[in-house]
Amino acid sequence: MKITFCCADTHPRAWIEGLRAALPLAELSVWQPGDPQADYAVVWTPPQQFMDEQPGLQAMFNLGAGVDGLLRLKLPAGVPVVRIEDAGMAVQMAEYVCHAVIRHFRELDAYAADMARGEWTFRKPRQRRDFPVGVMGLGVLGQRVAQALAHFEFPVNGWSRSPRQLAGVTTYSGAESLEEFLGASRVLVNLLPLTPDTRDILNAATLSRLQPGAYVINVARGAHLVEEDLLAQLESGHVAGATLDVFRTEPLPADHAFRRDPRITLTPHTSARTLREDCLAQIVGKIAALERGEALTGVVEGTRGY
Repeated sequence: MKITFCCADTHPRAWIEGLRAALPLAELSVWQPGDPQADYAVVWTPPQQFMDEQPGLQAMFNLGAGVDGLLRLKLPAGVPVVRIEDAGMAVQMAEYVCHAVIRHFRELDAYAADMARGEWTFRKPRQRRDFPVGVMGLGVLGQRVAQALAHFEFPVNGWSRSPRQLAGVTTYSGAESLEEFLGASRVLVNLLPLTPDTRDILNAATLSRLQPGAYVINVARGAHLVEEDLLAQLESGHVAGATLDVFRTEPLPADHAFRRDPRITLTPHTSARTLREDCLAQIVGKIAALERGEALTGVVEGTRGY
């Protein structure tokens, strides 16, 4: 069995060592142009040349849940693309989103600013019923986030392309219910995959349909958000603030308007990081299943983009 590793901006040594420990009989290599055909590939934002030179792969394993970087390329025909399912990311995402929602709801930034000025202040407690949270995208990560928010007794709405049922969550599905979902939500959390249908989905039209005093949390992809439209909604007062972990240009330029707006909390694409040991265990398990001729979960449907 030959496995090649082609992952941009990723130090390969620990990954190769982990694969070698789990699959001692496999032939492992870090891909170089012109390398011979491999059986399996572990990839993250590989170049088109890799795809062109590896048409006979039995499967390609993407080091992450998002596959938009892969789907921009011309992929080898018939080669299944397998995305990571959770692998320790769901709990991280739930932590991050709950922290952002609670920090806004409890006005903790304002209290911290008051204390820094030497002021001892009081704000009237807010009611959770006035802060319904809408989660866009109910995959593995979205479901975990929605259920975590429900645990803190926020009213939680969920929207997905196809119908889903989730305990403690009011669910909506399809384009025909998007406006109703937005109108029922004051806090909006984006966890959608990036596809042609979802690109720019956080725009003036959708943001304006949120309840007044809205709060926006984007932890999916920067291309979901029309940045100028968010800034305009902030200036109008319809949107009170935002927490953004992803951006159209990463790293975020030093002179970007988001950096100068105190209503926006920024983090450097770190809401949920790939955990190497969990990820390797999942990849190794899926390779073993393929070798046994078993069907896999997490196989990307190219027509849907996830």
